[in-house]
Amino acid sequence: MAALVAAEAAAPPGPAEAAETAEAAELSRALSRLLPGLEADSKLSRRRALEALQRAIEAAWPEEPAAESAAAAAGFQGPWARLLLPRLLRCLADPAEGCRALAAHLLGLGLRRAARPRDALPRLLPALVARLAGPESERGRPPETCEELRLALVQLLGLAVRLGGAALAPHLDDAVRVLRCTLLDPFAAVRRESCQCAASLARATPDHFHMQSESLIGPLMQSISHQHWKVRVAVIEATGSVIQFGSGKSVDDVLPHFAQRLFDDVPQVRQAVTCVVGGWLLDLRDRYSFFHKLIPLLLSNLEDDIPEIALAAASLWEKVGLQWQRENEDDLKDKLDFASPPPAHHPSPDNRPGLGCRELVFRNLSKILPAICHDVTDWVAGTRVKAAQLLAVLLLHAEDHVTQHLEVVLRTLHRACADDDRAVVRSCTRSAELVGAFVSPEVFLKLVLPALKKSPSPSGLLILASIVRGCPREALRPHLTLIATELARPHICQGSENPFTGAPAAVRADSGLRVPRRLQTVQLTALGGAGDHRGALGCHSLGDKVQETMDALAAAQDIDGHQDLYREHAGPLVEWLAASHHDWTVHSAELLQFVVVVNHAGPALGEVLPHLVPVLRSCLQPARDPQMRLRLFSSLSRVLLSATQTVDSQGHFHHYLDTVTKDILVPNLQWHAGKTAAAIRTAAVSCLWALIKQ
Repeated sequence: MAALVAAEAAAPPGPAEAAETAEAAELSRALSRLLPGLEADSKLSRRRALEALQRAIEAAWPEEPAAESAAAAAGFQGPWARLLLPRLLRCLADPAEGCRALAAHLLGLGLRRAARPRDALPRLLPALVARLAGPESERGRPPETCEELRLALVQLLGLAVRLGGAALAPHLDDAVRVLRCTLLDPFAAVRRESCQCAASLARATPDHFHMQSESLIGPLMQSISHQHWKVRVAVIEATGSVIQFGSGKSVDDVLPHFAQRLFDDVPQVRQAVTCVVGGWLLDLRDRYSFFHKLIPLLLSNLEDDIPEIALAAASLWEKVGLQWQRENEDDLKDKLDFASPPPAHHPSPDNRPGLGCRELVFRNLSKILPAICHDVTDWVAGTRVKAAQLLAVLLLHAEDHVTQHLEVVLRTLHRACADDDRAVVRSCTRSAELVGAFVSPEVFLKLVLPALKKSPSPSGLLILASIVRGCPREALRPHLTLIATELARPHICQGSENPFTGAPAAVRADSGLRVPRRLQTVQLTALGGAGDHRGALGCHSLGDKVQETMDALAAAQDIDGHQDLYREHAGPLVEWLAASHHDWTVHSAELLQFVVVVNHAGPALGEVLPHLVPVLRSCLQPARDPQMRLRLFSSLSRVLLSATQTVDSQGHFHHYLDTVTKDILVPNLQWHAGKTAAAIRTAAVSCLWALIKQ
């Protein structure tokens, strides 16, 4: 071995060696004395030889200005390529781990100090393949057993990529073969380094990388759900570069995995997805073919919980819109020259999306909506929340263009508003408000009201309430009577599972308008069935909310408080209810409405005695439903205890004392067996006592 090294060092100079300086010749002689130690049988001897080589290389490198460093690099190139490189590559398979580590370190040192590091690629890449992607790797056992050494070798590959640049193109197969194995390495640091190396390789060989890029997508997607968040971030960033400089056909394979990362608990991962998708929308060669797939991913992060992510997404989306606007300036010439102002009822006119952003959404909405309609009813709650949030963002961009998709949107909202998750319902009510803001009432009422009439439901009422809330008052005014008529239909206002979700909200949303009396009928039904419903009202009961709505109705008609509202409408209401009192039972909605009038009308009761007393006399006969009689007696006793503020507010109640006493109270004082009969007698006695006291 020593003779071979000496012969190489003393060989006649060729064209390359002729340019060597005296320092290079001296380095060659120094290396020739040390290289035989690499073939020693002793592990310690080989290690000492490698350490000596390291000292020799470092001593030969000047700590001077760049001009002398360049000359030293040119002088180092010959001994490096002729003496050091082949022997150090053989040391990568040394049985001793320490020797392999020193060899990898010296190879990196040599690549950095050589004048033409690309000349080493034909021998370096096969050696790295042998250590990182041998036959054992296919069975999950890389030839290099040491994790730290595998990391050092991948770092060496990354250094070769950065220094070699485009010269790596002929060796692309070997580099990709290595990365396919190291991207799945058990050691997380190796995976991260491999991701950085893959991104560098894509940028270094843009003209040839597309032929190999697809083979890296599989390993990258297997690592995108790694337990270490830094690995996930590295994989996402590497995927961005691999597809950017590779084949666009891989976008379809990547998007489902990116969509899952939008739900990642770590903000940095979601931030990485935002930046990569935004970069694709700006720079991907085939981006026009993937707009309808990439736009939802970027817009989903506009509603992210972390403000920094939402701001980054908004900034990227604005750049995407401006770039698309510039690229399609000829098609948008009329819209640019004659820009339309924001709609009159736009929820945020100062922050209206740019023309390019709005046009991008409008032109791709028909392709995006079907996926949202599917995801908004997904069995995973997080998916439903994201889909509902995205729908609101899309409607804000589409503005009046949503009209042509209105049927699909309303059908989706109808299903989503029945969700148990409040976040989904909150986003859907916001979407419905946007429909009201951008779509003409003539259009949305033709779809909403027939569906509500055919199949009343809490979700349908909530959609109508939200649409009315978002609609401009001037546009809604001619249609208010129609809406009130539909809401007052018995099968709608009496059949809803939760009355608050529809009628009171719909009315109060537009309380500034003068509303028909029939809407008070809707309120009475809601208040009669209120009980202690809670949920969307927070700490307030449904009854409290309806009372607030009654006050809003009074204000809309320039009336001071809901008591004056009762005074104005109590007569027609009681007269309307009296028409059906012969058929009432304790479960009748009309009974609930009548009880509400009795309990809440106050002084207005004194003005409706001609209608009120006959209804009470008929419903409180012993032959009628006992539970209904008990409920009416309970209300009547409370009214009689404050007769001067209720039934006797006009001083006319004494005309009806005989009827109340003889026809209502006395018949119910007769003894009948049973607990219910006893309760009725007690209630009747209470009414008689209250009457005598007054």
